[in-house]
Amino acid sequence: MNIETALKEAMAVEGAIGAALVDYDSGMSLGSLGGGPELDLEVAAAGSTEVVRAEVRTLESLAIDDSVEDILITLNRQYSLIRVLGRGHGRLFLYLALNRERANLALARHHLRRIEAELSV
Repeated sequence: MNIETALKEAMAVEGAIGAALVDYDSGMSLGSLGGGPELDLEVAAAGSTEVVRAEVRTLESLAIDDSVEDILITLNRQYSLIRVLGRGHGRLFLYLALNRERANLALARHHLRRIEAELSV
């Protein structure tokens, strides 16, 4: 699955507002879909990059031999789900913003895991 297809699949998740594939070394989005006046995906991608970097640094500082799988940020009306992609994908993550009233987090996590498995970058 290419980036465009992966983002379309992410946007098919119930309650999806916006999705992006982000390089967390540079903070740059490799592609995005959705968003709008209430969600600037470029800003969300850059901010989420800082969250991912902080968590990775924390694991390294604690000498925890593990890796980040998902990071969830809950807002009053929105969820931000960050799926850090495995080693075969470089230093990338999928960012998915969800409408909190319509989203099912378990299903969203499942969909992102499937997208990761099929993504070819």
